[in-house]
Amino acid sequence: MKRRPSLAIVAAGAMLALSACGGGGDSEAATAEGGVPVVKEGKLTTCTHLSYQPFQFEKDGEVVGFDVDIVDAVAKKLGVEQEIINTSFETITSGAEFNQQKCDVAAAATTITPEREEATDFSEPYFDANQAILTKADKKAKDEKALKGFKIAAQAGTTGLDYANEHFKDSEVITYEDLPLSLEALKTGQVDAVINDNGVLYNYNTENKGFAVGFDIKTDEHYGISMKKGNSEMKKAVDDTIKEIKDNGEYDKIYKKWFGDAPK
Repeated sequence: MKRRPSLAIVAAGAMLALSACGGGGDSEAATAEGGVPVVKEGKLTTCTHLSYQPFQFEKDGEVVGFDVDIVDAVAKKLGVEQEIINTSFETITSGAEFNQQKCDVAAAATTITPEREEATDFSEPYFDANQAILTKADKKAKDEKALKGFKIAAQAGTTGLDYANEHFKDSEVITYEDLPLSLEALKTGQVDAVINDNGVLYNYNTENKGFAVGFDIKTDEHYGISMKKGNSEMKKAVDDTIKEIKDNGEYDKIYKKWFGDAPK
């Protein structure tokens, strides 16, 4: 099943059209198995923000990753196919994409926070994460004190940016739209370090020479799949699926596929 990302920026008129197609007028609203409402018949439409390897990224024209496989399990339970839309991370966490009937769920390695829970509902946690610091191998930082005077790249709208702004008072924190731009800034010497979730930074470090993960920052973050506020039917379907795949061992298989080892 090919999952090709669509354009992140949609004209206002097109958004209104999408909203109308999501159940306006006299047309009957689309549903999946169990009467779960969906924005498009036969589809579970997922918003994400590329690229965030190994959670969601494009490979050979297809969007793949850990999050993709988790939501595929939800789609299977609902008797539909997953369709992925690439969009801004901040419009996911603000709930805008759900309010405009653009997506049913969002899976974008999104940390559950009280502020985000005011805008969207979240599933039960499906992944545990911390923050980490990535540098070039010849400028490794072993702790936060070593970051003094560093230029540090952080992704807009993330908990990593929040942490950096709060704790790295002796560093210059520079905001980038996405993770690839942050990593490119480190690669080209525009910044000295990148802060982001440990899963993506360890993955990048494994696949690219000349870099080093200096240290982890224990933040006890948990990822959740988000959905429109009040969509209790979808939340139940997602929560039930997460429990089922953890109980039957499928979750461990997906985890090992993308991270090399089963979760601790």
